[in-house]
Amino acid sequence: MKYFFFFIFTLITVTGFSQDDLLNDLLKTQDSTTELLPKKMLLTQRIFWGQKGLLRPISPLNAVNREKELKLRRAMLVTHQVLGFTTLGGMIGQGIVGSRLYNATGANYRNLKDIHEGLGAFVNITYSTTAVMSLFAPPPLINRDKKISAIRIHKWLSVVHMSSMIATNLLAESGNKKLHRAAAYTAFASYAAAVIAIKF
Repeated sequence: MKYFFFFIFTLITVTGFSQDDLLNDLLKTQDSTTELLPKKMLLTQRIFWGQKGLLRPISPLNAVNREKELKLRRAMLVTHQVLGFTTLGGMIGQGIVGSRLYNATGANYRNLKDIHEGLGAFVNITYSTTAVMSLFAPPPLINRDKKISAIRIHKWLSVVHMSSMIATNLLAESGNKKLHRAAAYTAFASYAAAVIAIKF
């Protein structure tokens, strides 16, 4: 009986060491042969996270680091979503105040203008931070297919609302209220549609 236990103990020990060796071999093989980065990446992702990206001296491209990067990506995209809803709320508030501002006069106009500008600063900060969380997140492991999807629609709409946000800020300085309002409504509508698209 004691020989049986000795045999089982020896078998487990040898198997354990051979599994460790196998795991190490797989990791070494994976580092050299498995593609750890997708073929297509955003320019910002390629600059920072590409094979020769700016962050590669700190985070060399290997399976262990890519796993950490994917966790970081998830955290950044969750933050992107939370800030996205926060920005949308700020846009709604700014739109309400902005519509009242067009008919205001005297001291009321000055108060509403200050609130509108404060909300504008808040929206610009949260909007920019939201964009940074998406643009600079580490790339996914693989590219999605080319079919139309909620993510693809979200990305197309991001081009529209980013352009509109830039136009809204530039037109605010120009004094052209009609164009400023049109740009702001376009930014809000496309941004709200992008938020809704990602939830369905």
